Amino acid sequence: MASQRSAGNALDKAGLGVKFLGSAVLAGILVAGMALPAVGALGLTAKDTADSFDNIPDDFKQPTLSQASMIYDAKGGLIAKVYDRDRTILTKEQMAPIMRQAQVDIEDARFYEHGAVDLKGVLRAISKNAEAGSATQGASTLTQQYVKNVFVEQAGDDQQAFLEATKKSMGRKIQELKYAIKLEEDLSKDQILTNYLNITFYGHQAYGIEAAANRYFSKSAKDLTVPEAAMLAGLVQNPSAYDPIAHPQAAQTRRNTVINKLLEYKHISPDDAKAALAAPLGIKYREPQNGCITAQNGMGFFCDYVRRVVKQDPVFGKTAADRQKLWSQGGLKIYTTIDPAKQAATYNAVTKKVNVTDKVSAAATMVKPGTGEILAMAQTRPYGLDNGKNQTVLNLNVDANMGGGNGFSPGSTFKPILAAAALESGLPISQEYPSPNKMDYPKMSTCDGNWNEKGVPVQNESEKEIGPYNLKDAMAKSVNTYFVQMEENVGLCPMKQMANKLGIKNLANGTPLKQVPSMVLGTQEVSPLTMASAYAAFAARGLYCSPVALTSVVNAEGKKLDVPKANCSQAMAQTTADGINTLLLGVTEKGTAASLGLDDGRPIAGKTGTTDNRYAAWFTGYTPELATSVWLGGVGGNVSMKNMKIGNTYFDSVFGATGPGPIWQMAMNDALDGTPKSQFQTVNIPAPTPTTTPTDGASPPSGDNANGNGNGGLINGGFTLPPGWGGNNGGKPGHR
Repeated sequence: MASQRSAGNALDKAGLGVKFLGSAVLAGILVAGMALPAVGALGLTAKDTADSFDNIPDDFKQPTLSQASMIYDAKGGLIAKVYDRDRTILTKEQMAPIMRQAQVDIEDARFYEHGAVDLKGVLRAISKNAEAGSATQGASTLTQQYVKNVFVEQAGDDQQAFLEATKKSMGRKIQELKYAIKLEEDLSKDQILTNYLNITFYGHQAYGIEAAANRYFSKSAKDLTVPEAAMLAGLVQNPSAYDPIAHPQAAQTRRNTVINKLLEYKHISPDDAKAALAAPLGIKYREPQNGCITAQNGMGFFCDYVRRVVKQDPVFGKTAADRQKLWSQGGLKIYTTIDPAKQAATYNAVTKKVNVTDKVSAAATMVKPGTGEILAMAQTRPYGLDNGKNQTVLNLNVDANMGGGNGFSPGSTFKPILAAAALESGLPISQEYPSPNKMDYPKMSTCDGNWNEKGVPVQNESEKEIGPYNLKDAMAKSVNTYFVQMEENVGLCPMKQMANKLGIKNLANGTPLKQVPSMVLGTQEVSPLTMASAYAAFAARGLYCSPVALTSVVNAEGKKLDVPKANCSQAMAQTTADGINTLLLGVTEKGTAASLGLDDGRPIAGKTGTTDNRYAAWFTGYTPELATSVWLGGVGGNVSMKNMKIGNTYFDSVFGATGPGPIWQMAMNDALDGTPKSQFQTVNIPAPTPTTTPTDGASPPSGDNANGNGNGGLINGGFTLPPGWGGNNGGKPGHR
């Protein structure tokens, strides 16, 4: 035994380089490190052990530790902390010295004296295990434990890899030992200890000492006291058995063991030890706050949208795997466009006007004209997975690929898009059409030829709506037959091209926009974000900007990453947009939305939309500074909003101006409070130019309340639209 002690002292001082290891000694080290009684228990020969050791590659790669990412609003407020593993990486200076010392004293008291392997500890463990005839003591150093934690970190959520990284096998111990030796050559003791404290699991989803300090004591690791540090250091050996929440007495006993170790090695005074031992556990537990479900003011859905942007946009990586790696590793600081005041205003409006228990929901998005910035995104039902609390993770404001559903028929809010195409093609803003109360869909040109199929009549909302009408009056009253005649005059192709320029290339479910006559009546399902962005182009005098949610992203190393930019382009001439502003001002002054003025009297422009059977109702409106789209309806598009109570209001029949309109009004009043008023650029409308349009041929119903059955049929007053006329399989035309 004397010769063994002498060898142990020499190897400790030499740092235990691999050249000093005899195969028999190596086998003994491994067995002791595994807390096994003897080499023979495994049938292991010394030569086998040494050969295995020599065959392991020398390149040990330390992983980039996954840690929490933070998502912030436009004012710097925290929206949510998101992570696969709750971890914040610290430097040595950011950790309380007593925490570092406590971890060393309880795990590896001679850490600063030995090399990668503690030969004294090995010899002691072999002797103890031999005396006991069983595995009673191990001899893994803190460096070896760090290597093991690296393997666990690399396993991630792969259960098989985790089991492989933690099983008691000789092969794993050989690997740990060789890499521990390599680490001791490359890193200082302080660096290894810092890495260990950042990677270690402390229970309750807390990885690393910062997360642990926050979880159990609601403070930073730099502020830990002696008893607090001792409790956390003691947790490492068995986070479940010493869990202070589930087993407070066991946790306190283990804590006291660590305190006594600190005293034994003279790292605290007897008085400090006495005070620490007398102190209660002092737990100030903070539940894990992970993910978008923790966001306030309904920002959970926007938070989820941000997550999808990072994981889907090529700017964050060429492949899905690259982007997933960036997200999983975390440590990102993500700064977004969301305006907390406008978000609060929008969330307040959709939740005050519609109850979470109502059969219908509301969703609203605000966009800043000329920038594409999403300033608010809210809906009635809260973000979450608990159906019992009416929670949902379905984002009703966005398309399916970004976490939404299949969208909703926008109804007559689509009519200004045709009007923009018409003005761009040279039709005067004073254009007049006969606009009968009811007519058939006429033959129409498309980008590929002509549309000329049999159909059913299209009719206006009221029997009294009989032309002729000019464009301003037709827009104000949402006269369906007027826009069908304009559609025939202009053609389906220019309308589709204008919709594309305004960001409506695909439906919410990802399928391309169809060239069908019912397109002008809003039969094809889109999302509120899509409509808000399109109308923002009118406010910005024709400048369309694709919606953006991020302003900057900083990675864990402090490097500023590229973010998706708003793709801005002039979708129409400024004079065309000025013309649309003039028309939509007419809607809010004397038309279907005349009741929706704002408290400060500033001018607003917008358009109502309501589908038949009242399955969906919209109001999309704007000022020069802010565009907002509000949808109201059943999530599945099959709730008829007739003779029902929504919020605190009873409705015989919901219209765009009566259902979503007041939500828009409340949100915009609050959002624009204190914002200077500005005026729209408008145009003068000369005397109307009459145009006669044939009315023979087939046509479906029209008006601000026509709607489809979603299965190839459009039902209104007994008339049915055949398959292919709109939507995905027929669609839902819209009206007032």
